[in-house]
Amino acid sequence: MKVCTYKGLSLVIMLRNEHCPPHAHVDAGAWSARFKFSFWHNGVELWDVVPLSRRPPLAVLEGLRQLLRQPDHLRRARHIWWCRLHTVCLDNQWWDWETNEVAVLRHITSTTFRIGSACYEPEDNRTLLALIGAQEGVEIEL
Repeated sequence: MKVCTYKGLSLVIMLRNEHCPPHAHVDAGAWSARFKFSFWHNGVELWDVVPLSRRPPLAVLEGLRQLLRQPDHLRRARHIWWCRLHTVCLDNQWWDWETNEVAVLRHITSTTFRIGSACYEPEDNRTLLALIGAQEGVEIEL
């Protein structure tokens, strides 16, 4: 499903055989790219471009990334991903209460809890995390 368009290039969420992390695709014919987005922060990053030998100018890739970062487009991408794929790709990762972020370390501290389940509420643009062993969950306003 199309999220938005940049200079004739469509950023789309594929709905068949898709996988984590959440991402949008651009197919330009001679090259294609993927951009990762998240359900716990508002950043967007270039994931990959293939073939690398036909990579477009960096200004094109950055323009696509910035377009997807716009709040309305990012919210639409999340809505499509959640409603069609039913995952925010955070289950079984670690949440650190102290830093308020998904922890990439496997080091468990008193402020780190495994995410048991996560869901996205499109109407409120927020993510809810249920943490294993924590007295309360996490509500992330995006």
